[in-house]
Amino acid sequence: MSPALENIRNIGIVAHVDSGKTTVSERVLYYTGLSHKIGEVHDGTAVTDWMPQERERGITITAAAITCEWQQHQINIIDTPGHVDFTTEVERSLRVLDGAVVVFCAVGGVEPQSETVWRQADKYGVPRIVFINKLDRVGADFHGVLEQITHRLGGKPLVVQLPLGTEDTFRGVIDLVRQKAIVWEEDTLGARFHEEDIPAGLADEAARYRDQLIETVADADDELLEQYLAGETVSEERLVRAIAIKARAMQLFPVLCGSALRNKGVQPLLDAIVSYLPPPTKPVRGHTPKGEPCEWQVGDAVRAGLAFKTMHDAYSGQLTFIRLYSGGLKTGAQIFNPRTGRTERLGRLVRMHANKKEDIEHAEAGSIVAAVGLKHFTTGDTIADRNRPVLLESITFHDPVISLAVEPKTRADSEKLGLALERLSSEDPTLVIQTNAETGQTLLSGMGELHLEIILDRLVREFQVAVNTGAPQVAYRETITRPAQAEGKYIRQSGGRGQFGHACFKIEPNDGQGLVFVNAIKGGAIPKEYISAVEKGVREAAENGVSYGCQLLNTTVTLYDGSYHEVDSSEMSFHLAGSLGLKEAVKRAKPVLLEPIMKVEVVMPEEYLGAVMGDLQARRGKVTELGERGSQRTVTAHVPLATMFGYATNVRSISQGRAAHSMEFDHYDPMPPHMIDEALGYQRDSY
Repeated sequence: MSPALENIRNIGIVAHVDSGKTTVSERVLYYTGLSHKIGEVHDGTAVTDWMPQERERGITITAAAITCEWQQHQINIIDTPGHVDFTTEVERSLRVLDGAVVVFCAVGGVEPQSETVWRQADKYGVPRIVFINKLDRVGADFHGVLEQITHRLGGKPLVVQLPLGTEDTFRGVIDLVRQKAIVWEEDTLGARFHEEDIPAGLADEAARYRDQLIETVADADDELLEQYLAGETVSEERLVRAIAIKARAMQLFPVLCGSALRNKGVQPLLDAIVSYLPPPTKPVRGHTPKGEPCEWQVGDAVRAGLAFKTMHDAYSGQLTFIRLYSGGLKTGAQIFNPRTGRTERLGRLVRMHANKKEDIEHAEAGSIVAAVGLKHFTTGDTIADRNRPVLLESITFHDPVISLAVEPKTRADSEKLGLALERLSSEDPTLVIQTNAETGQTLLSGMGELHLEIILDRLVREFQVAVNTGAPQVAYRETITRPAQAEGKYIRQSGGRGQFGHACFKIEPNDGQGLVFVNAIKGGAIPKEYISAVEKGVREAAENGVSYGCQLLNTTVTLYDGSYHEVDSSEMSFHLAGSLGLKEAVKRAKPVLLEPIMKVEVVMPEEYLGAVMGDLQARRGKVTELGERGSQRTVTAHVPLATMFGYATNVRSISQGRAAHSMEFDHYDPMPPHMIDEALGYQRDSY
C-alpha cells in the first residue's frame, strides 16, 4: 500500500567531491534496514557507487536513487556526484526533488562545488538541511563552517545540534531541541546510542545556542512566541513545527553534525529529514501546449510527471527515471508525450535501488520510479495524458567546455562507435557529438577531462569499441593583405580538339565579406556561358586554400578580361583557368594565415584575478574588459582558439575550482608569422 503524501520525502544528498555524501547514504541504507552490511567507498563496496568506474576511482559519477523507510515515512534518496564534471547529474536531480541534505566537510568547509550545488538548489527553490561531516578529523572546525555558510553562500544556518567533542574526542552530538547529549556506542557500528545530560562544561554554550534557536523561529508560531516572551518552557513539538515552517520556506537551514565514517549522527539526520523537509504536496505548475500557464493540486487527476534521466540497461533496455507530480501510473497504461505528440504503452514500472530493480504495479503522485522500454522520451520530457496534456518546466543544461577527437581503431568498430555514441549522448545531455565537415573528425564535447575520460572508458567496457583519440583540429583560414593582378591560362593542344581557357583577375582585401566574385567582363571577351565555370574554379581554389591549404576569406575577386577559342574553349578549360588565375593572384597579394579568436569571459573571486589574467596573456590573449559581478570579478579577453584546449581544467586548477568561464567564437585574426609552421605542423600530426 502506498504511503500518504504527507509521509513521503524526496531528497537529494549533495556536496563537493569527497565530503562524504556516499558514506552518509550507505549509513542511511544500513540503519533503515535496506543493507545488512555497511558499504565503504574506499573499499569499492558502496551500494550507490555501482559503476566499475565509480568503484575504481572512489567517486560518484551517476546519480543513484534508493528508497528506504524511517518512522513510518518513505524516503526517496538520490545520491549525487560531487565532481564538477558531473554537475549535470546534480542539476537534473535537484529539479525533481523536494528537499536536500547538503554535506560539508568540517575541515574543508564550503568548497567550490558546494557553492555550485547551493546555487543550483536556490535556482530550483529546494529547502535544505546542512550536515557538517567528518568532525572526527584533525582540523575540524564546526563554527568555521557555519561562518563560511553565512558569508560565502549567503545562507542563514540554524544550529539545532552542537558537536560533543571534536577531532579524536568526538563522540556524539548535543540536541538543542531535546536538550540532551546523544552518544553512540562504538561496538555496534553506530546502530545503538544513548542519551545523557549535557556535560557541565558545554551547558552554557548549549543554553546560548538554544536561546538563539528559539528566538530565530519564534515568529513562525504565535503560541510559541507568547511562551518565549513570557519566559515559559517551550514544548519540543511546537519548536520542531516552527523550525519546519521556516526551513520549508527556505528562510533558514537547520544545521546538524556528525561523522558518517565513524557511524555517528546519521539517525538524527533521518529524524530531521522527516521533521523539517517538505512532503511532495506543493501545487504543480506547468503550461498548456499553447503556452498558457496553469496550476493544479497534487491530488487532482491530472497526470503530470517529468522524465529527468534516461539510462540504458544491458538487460532491460532504456530506463526512464520519472518524478510523478500528480495523477498515477500503472503498468500497461497509455502515456502521452506533449513534445513529440506520441503515445506509448508503459510496459514495466520499477522502483530503483541503485542498479537493482523492484517491479511495482502502480505509482502514485510524489513517487520517483523508472519506466522500462519507453523509446521516445528523453530527459526533460513531460509524462501526460492525451486528453489533458500539460507541460512541466524542462531542465536546462550547461554547454560543454572541452572537446576531444575520436576515430574507430578498425573498420569493424566504425558502425559500433556511431551507435554507442548515440546511446551515450541520449543518456547524458552534456555529451555533444559533432562531425566537423571541414576536417572529417568526430568530436566529443563534454564538461571536463574526467567526463570525457569516463565516456571513453565506457565505450571500451560497455560497448567493446576501441578508439584512437586526438586533439580537435583548429579551422584556420587564409586571406590577402594587398591588391594584386594575375591571369590564368589553360591551353592544351593535341592531335584533335584542344583546350583553351584564359581569364584575367584583380583581387583585393574586403572587410569581412567572405569571398566575393565580381563579373566585370565587357565586349564579350569571355562568353557568358563560361563565366559561371570561371567562378566555380575560383571558389573551388578558394575553398581548398592557396598558400596554407586553408579556406580563403575576405577577398574580392574581379574578372575583368580574358579570351577564348571558338573551337577549343569549354567549361572545363575555363574552370581550370579560374582556379589557376586565383592561385597566382593570391601568391602576389601577400597572403596571411588567419586563426579563430574566441571571446572568453572568466568570473572568479578577487584573489584569483591576477593569476587568471596572467594565464590568459600567456595564451596570447588580449584582455578587453575588467568588471564586477556581485562579489566576483570578471575578465573578458580575446584569445586564439588553438591555445584554449584544456583551459577548463587549467582555470579550475589556478582558482581552486572557484572560477567559471564561457567561450564563444568572435573573429579571425592574422597569426604571427613565426608560429605558422608550428600550427600547421601540429594540425598534420595531431590525429
